[in-house]
Amino acid sequence: MYGSGGSEVRTPIFSGENYEFWRTKMMTIFKSHELWNLVEKGVKPSDSGKKKDEGSSEDDVDGQMAVVLMQDAKALGIIQNAVSDKIFPRIANAESAKVAWDLLYGEYHGGEQVRSVKLQNLRHEFEYARMRDDETLSGYLTRLNELINQMKTFCNTPTPNLSHVLIYLSGIEKLPVG
Repeated sequence: MYGSGGSEVRTPIFSGENYEFWRTKMMTIFKSHELWNLVEKGVKPSDSGKKKDEGSSEDDVDGQMAVVLMQDAKALGIIQNAVSDKIFPRIANAESAKVAWDLLYGEYHGGEQVRSVKLQNLRHEFEYARMRDDETLSGYLTRLNELINQMKTFCNTPTPNLSHVLIYLSGIEKLPVG
């Protein structure tokens, strides 16, 4: 068990698709285990050449570093267990959680140009989304909401207008027909 709460959180398995959703879920898991700062910033090397701080012994500093290294190993283990066997070789040689996280981010997050094209495609899909003949209004709204959530993962700015459209459309479903 990772936390002291007594229940283990199941990690999503990343197989090479939907990286942004996987990343968001993993960030939440790391935050819930108080490991996100370590994954994001990495282990700071101890300054072994510096004199020990006032009031702390060398054993205290070594003990603190051992705890940090144990937490890093725990975070690395979570990442390793959250990728498929196909993805694992890409991070197999990573010696810290930050290195593994950054390798996956670099390969699957995509540069600004890639993200911009993906966002443009999603916006186009949203603008031309039409309700199919065999689709319920609820199903259509679910599909629009999924597009909105995908767009939010690629946007650096919030997209409140899209959410307002969805709220408006869901209100139409409740109007009396007549």
